[in-house]
Amino acid sequence: MMRVDAVADGMAPPDAVPTGFPSVDRLLGGGVRRGDLVVLGGDVGVGKSALALAFALRSSAAGHIVELRTGEMDTARVLERVLAIEARTSVDTIRHGSFDDTTRAALGAAALRLRETLPRIDRIPPGGAGAMADTVRRAIDARVLIVDSLQSIPAGSMPQDEELAHTVRLLKRAAIETGVAVIATAHLPALERERDDMRPNLDDFGALGAVKQHADIVLALYREELYQRAPGQEGATELAVLKNRGGPCTYVDLYFYRQWLRFEDMVDPDR
Repeated sequence: MMRVDAVADGMAPPDAVPTGFPSVDRLLGGGVRRGDLVVLGGDVGVGKSALALAFALRSSAAGHIVELRTGEMDTARVLERVLAIEARTSVDTIRHGSFDDTTRAALGAAALRLRETLPRIDRIPPGGAGAMADTVRRAIDARVLIVDSLQSIPAGSMPQDEELAHTVRLLKRAAIETGVAVIATAHLPALERERDDMRPNLDDFGALGAVKQHADIVLALYREELYQRAPGQEGATELAVLKNRGGPCTYVDLYFYRQWLRFEDMVDPDR
């Protein structure tokens, strides 16, 4: 009751870690909760890795220890993305060194800001789902551990759907045991290309229904411009909450600056 009263008086929930996107945090009751498994899914190219990285950067900047494990790219590529997001500069500009003095100053300022707040970034370990779950258990000082992506965790001998289901169960168990919030990105192996509405649903995650059953929160990204080009749609993004054990299932509006790989909250954008 002391915790309940403190939250009622305006304090942030003690077990919540803000994502840094105000609309998302309001919807999730202050952010992701320690011990929860959050799965963030979407179609190819929609920006799953970019949004997961944005969560990591913003949570870390707020003073929380965040660990990011990537199987989608090496750590140098992740750091290029970090600089692009923070300096509002394209990755190509950084990679090719084709920037002017103003952009160089922005990159330097971003690097200076990140010196003390950069999340811990490393590769997904070899060894499959068990090794990834052990990585969560060893990150006992972290508030959030992000896995990008479920499908990048080395597979064992089981069929793919069984392997994914096994991975989801192990990550959920490790999250509960350690009190770390685990956020995992996921592709949508069961997404049907022929249907009219390409907004993801829970069944699109496949994994024999393990995501639908075991995840505490399931988020899905959707950008209309990926399927139908029309004026005014560029960058418009829906982040749908498909499952939420602690609150409503609805959606928030984000905007994706593709050239910077940067997401912004449409209601409360960064200044």
